[in-house]
Amino acid sequence: MKSPIRVVMLSHGYYPRIGGAERQLAAVAPLLQARGVEIHILTRRLPGTKQLERLDGVPIYRLPVPGPKPLASLTFTLAALALIKRLDPDLIHAHELISPASTAVFAKKLFGKPIVATPHRSGAIGDVLRLKSRFFGKARLRVLCREVNAFCVISNVIDNELAAEGVPVQKRISIPNGVDTERFAPLAPSQKKALRSRLDLPADTPIVIFVGRLVPEKRVDLLTGIWSSVRETLPRARLLIVGSGPEEVELKQRANDGILFLGSQADVTPYLQAADLFVLPSAAEGLSLALLEALACGLPVIATSVGGNPEVIRHLETGWLTPPDDPLALTEAIVTLLEDEMLQSKLRENARPHAVQNYSLVKMADRLVDLYHQVLEGGLPQR
Repeated sequence: MKSPIRVVMLSHGYYPRIGGAERQLAAVAPLLQARGVEIHILTRRLPGTKQLERLDGVPIYRLPVPGPKPLASLTFTLAALALIKRLDPDLIHAHELISPASTAVFAKKLFGKPIVATPHRSGAIGDVLRLKSRFFGKARLRVLCREVNAFCVISNVIDNELAAEGVPVQKRISIPNGVDTERFAPLAPSQKKALRSRLDLPADTPIVIFVGRLVPEKRVDLLTGIWSSVRETLPRARLLIVGSGPEEVELKQRANDGILFLGSQADVTPYLQAADLFVLPSAAEGLSLALLEALACGLPVIATSVGGNPEVIRHLETGWLTPPDDPLALTEAIVTLLEDEMLQSKLRENARPHAVQNYSLVKMADRLVDLYHQVLEGGLPQR
């Protein structure tokens, strides 16, 4: 039996800010605690939130971020360092390579704490390129490559980006995102019909769903923009948009008939279980948790061929891949899947076993615990 360890997790955002990274962290933290890892989460404090609260037994410390970005970052870092000193963790896990990872490096220098870091996005808006575009960003990235003890890599694209910056292979540990496959599971037809009734959704209408933050890189505007074209062929089809973000007001103003905005939901499970098709039209991704949750619910999925999506989806086997920023291809994919019941059935049958076998949250938690112990023991495996 390995000895218990204490881990401070630094995250740019956390509940009630609900994005994929935040939901992933919230899901895995209780499992880590059950495996003997004492978790403390440090995040920014948003208006109307408590400075300290426990969620699922995990303490959440919300630190001040006043004023413009430079002051906010400095204040967060100083407050985090003071708290890290008091908590005296064995290890720090930084989520994102901007301020969380920089704060972790300061803590390592001051207190000798080893660091695990998880970049959550790739490409033009990913952690590596965003950091390189910042003031002294290239120098900061070199420091991270040197000081971070292990990078938790969620996709091959991110792995390649880190490799290109000189991160040695033994520091790049592949641990993809995970999904709770007991919670996210398909329903029988009768249960699905009853669920739609409870959610006030039409019983016999094709329902397409998007789950995620309403931010530019998700390209929700492209999805809502083609919806009138989808309804020319399938006039009864409905589109559910589950999530919130800076684009929400404009998206609502420009939306056509057949689109329902549901805002942020603490539990997206019933909406995925009630839907017929999941669509992720992003221009950039890391490894989408919403995509994995949809697969676990047995949904046919359509996603763009960016980030980790092509690693998850084998075209016409476990889903349908389209090029990013291609409204005609996206329209064709949605209409074809809603009309082709045989293809729908094939993708449904393949979706859940694929998620269970390759993206289990339990397996992710076990691998993280192993990684923490390997870092603390100074023996990362060679790849």
